[in-house]
Amino acid sequence: MTAAALPPALPRIKAPGRGVLHAVSTEAKLLLVGIPVLIWTLLPIYHLCLFAFSDRKSAFAGNLWPADVTIRNFEIVLGQKHYFLTHFWLQMWNSVFVAAMTGIITLVVATFAAFAISRLKVKGGRTVLNMALFTYFIPAAFLAIPMYRTMGLYGLLGSQWALILAMVAIASPYAIWVLKQASDKLPLELDEAAIVDGASPMQLFRLVYIPLMGPSLVAVGTYAVLLAWNEYLYAFLLLSNDRSLTLPVALGNFLSADDSPWELLMTTGLIYALPPAAIYYVFRRYMVSGLTAGAVKS
Repeated sequence: MTAAALPPALPRIKAPGRGVLHAVSTEAKLLLVGIPVLIWTLLPIYHLCLFAFSDRKSAFAGNLWPADVTIRNFEIVLGQKHYFLTHFWLQMWNSVFVAAMTGIITLVVATFAAFAISRLKVKGGRTVLNMALFTYFIPAAFLAIPMYRTMGLYGLLGSQWALILAMVAIASPYAIWVLKQASDKLPLELDEAAIVDGASPMQLFRLVYIPLMGPSLVAVGTYAVLLAWNEYLYAFLLLSNDRSLTLPVALGNFLSADDSPWELLMTTGLIYALPPAAIYYVFRRYMVSGLTAGAVKS
């Protein structure tokens, strides 16, 4: 047989490399962990929606989704047509006010403190910061009674400002630490150039520091707002009047009834969860970049 009569050689198929197999194996492991975590995370949201769009009977029927979807529960909640929801809009406003003031005051305190510690190099500033962070070794629940006593001494019990100041005290150490870490990452040459041009410390703060710290400020402000928005224990202890309560505490009234209207509780909870979800969606880009600023030193 001549060489011309030989059949052409088949193309050689290369076996997948170890790198490809390792990547596939890693993705499979991540899916095995991620899918159960995702399902576990979505279950509460699913039950919120199931009860919110069901009437009282079909909510406990065991169906995956109500046979007759209704918005009657939303009409009752938004129209304050249940005796547990008499002050719904006022309590929602209380939550908005407490969360907004907590975010603003925390930003002011943390921004000035981080600027003084990181840029002005105030003597003893790092020691004060470390002592403030040390308070996180004590669970916030253990500090509730001392905080109650302190607010009583200052005559603030029953006032929303008691809750606001308590939330600022809890949020500020972490906020200062985040802003200080982000501030340390800014080049000192900017400060030196501004000082050479005759800038005062306040002008340096306003014209150089604040514009460059934008993402971190948004992240810290969002953190403080969400912390106050979801707070229950301190609001329960420090507020006593139905007209001054925030909505999370008011929702606890549903659990005190012998026959709780679960569909209304879940509907109110779903409505209350929408604002923080919207805030996070709007500022999600800044949350990651702001909270991780300065985490890695170049």
